[in-house]
Amino acid sequence: MKDFFYAIQDLFVDVLFAPYDALRHLELSNWWLANIFSWLFIVIGIVAFVYWMLQLKSYNDNNEEDKSITSHSYL
Repeated sequence: MKDFFYAIQDLFVDVLFAPYDALRHLELSNWWLANIFSWLFIVIGIVAFVYWMLQLKSYNDNNEEDKSITSHSYL
């Protein structure tokens, strides 16, 4: 059972959080490049958010959603 939890630890520490460790080490060597990567991730997030909001607005404008009170049984 202990090996199972060590496997989870190895997965997160060595694989999934490796980009964050690389960014942390990059900040120590080149502050400007690390900030460029941070801003790039922020811009990607903003673009994805705007795209998602525009998709929701298009569905709302086409009246594709059933907004009646009886649309769900628990209401």
